[in-house]
Amino acid sequence: MLEVPQPQGGREVPPAVLSSFDPSLRNQDQRDVAEAGGGRNARPMLAKDRGGFIDRHDLWTDAQYAASAQMRRVMDEIGLEMVRFAFVDQHGLLRGKTITRSNVASAMRSGVTAPSSLLLKDTSGKSVFPVFTEGAGLGLERFSGAGDIVLVPDPTTFRVLPWAKRTGWILCDLRFPDGSEVAFSTRDLLRRSLKKLEHAGYRMTVGAELEFHVFRADEAPFAAENIGRPGAPGRPRTMHPTTPGAQLLHEEALDGLDDLVQALYRGLTALDLPLRSLELEFGPSQLELTMDAADAALTADAVVLCRSAVRQISRRLGYEATFMSRPQGAETASTGWHLHQSLTSAVSGEPVFVPPNGTGTLSPVATHYLEGILTHARAAAAFSTPTVNGYKRYQAYSLAPDRVAWGIDNKGAMVRAVGGPGDPATRLENRSGEPSANPYLYIASQLVSGMDGLERNLELRAPTGNPYENEAPRLPRSLGEAVDALEQDQVFADAFGADVISWYSAIKRSEFDRYLMHVSDWEQREYLGMF
Repeated sequence: MLEVPQPQGGREVPPAVLSSFDPSLRNQDQRDVAEAGGGRNARPMLAKDRGGFIDRHDLWTDAQYAASAQMRRVMDEIGLEMVRFAFVDQHGLLRGKTITRSNVASAMRSGVTAPSSLLLKDTSGKSVFPVFTEGAGLGLERFSGAGDIVLVPDPTTFRVLPWAKRTGWILCDLRFPDGSEVAFSTRDLLRRSLKKLEHAGYRMTVGAELEFHVFRADEAPFAAENIGRPGAPGRPRTMHPTTPGAQLLHEEALDGLDDLVQALYRGLTALDLPLRSLELEFGPSQLELTMDAADAALTADAVVLCRSAVRQISRRLGYEATFMSRPQGAETASTGWHLHQSLTSAVSGEPVFVPPNGTGTLSPVATHYLEGILTHARAAAAFSTPTVNGYKRYQAYSLAPDRVAWGIDNKGAMVRAVGGPGDPATRLENRSGEPSANPYLYIASQLVSGMDGLERNLELRAPTGNPYENEAPRLPRSLGEAVDALEQDQVFADAFGADVISWYSAIKRSEFDRYLMHVSDWEQREYLGMF
């Protein structure tokens, strides 16, 4: 049973976080500092904290200093012994170090170092760039020699992990040792994109629907051929289904997984994640969770923590949860990430996708934004569907899109327009993404595409009523095709930087090339006895 660790004496666990998912708490921190006099000198910082890497380079806001002080109080109250300092890599995976209680203060003052080569690896852990060659093949000197980067903790993301005894967790940003930003930090990349959006007069709201599979495994997770060989595929584990499938939203089938459902609910809500629902999906062993819509940056953070929590909680109960889109045994239904998005006025906070005067489906702002998403959809697929496996999901009549089209409340189209006159929740739902996508890159790709449509006043193409039978352009059929489209799209190069696109493309090509070199079980069955 999943239990929230309790401090000595049986006291209630206090709030574990100045929640980054609750803006009212963050604003309260700012008000508290302001009432104390405001400004840098009023920050609630101990004398021993002054002059550290974070203070020296002015990397925290007043709210972050206030959250750091609250974090200390929570650690003392609960008696935490360890804190996991983690950052999100290019693949959307959490990497980092577990810091002991006696060293947390130092880590909060000066950050935690890690090899910069972590940003140069494909999904197998294989380094794509020659790190011991000058510039590491990127023309960037500071990656040479696998030198350090600094993990700068963001105290507003601090959590107490409900499934790990006396252990906290904090999300970090990346900086070079001189305090400068790391261009390949995807969390910063989204943040920069959102700043550009705000300068244009808008803010972005995002909601996430994440589908995933839950299996039971019948063998040890690490067979000998899986150990220590980056880029060398090992033997796949044998997985057993947990639900029969073909019964969407069947209550009793979900009840058969009630031990897991209860644990996920307790764990995710204890983390202050904006969990909205846990649902049984159509495919065997397939579930879905949805989260309330929120600020785009906060939703991206929530997705990262949520996916990691689901996998860790499931593993402790003897399940294997995966956000891989189309695992073996799931041929009848792949999993997707349906990303809901809308814009609001940065001045008034009013939604700007609602059609005016009670007519039409979308406002002019929304139509331009939507056409931008469609125009750049093939290039953006490299971010929304960043794995080889995800392209096996693009199949006709599967409730997953296979071409670039939009429809009015049509779940076969790539983008589904939801809402209408008088509905403040009017939004666009992109159904092309896979649930393993890096959330910062996925969301940023939508933002860059949509803003190009707004800036150029692109005229929206007609909606489709037959999303699998029209003449719309096809989505990429492979990761390699998506990377080709990305490299040819100047809008992404201008928005993210040419070096970022080259870096990301090289990593994804390495992944795709390894896939092409692998002899699959299909090839073995098809050709061995025939020729």
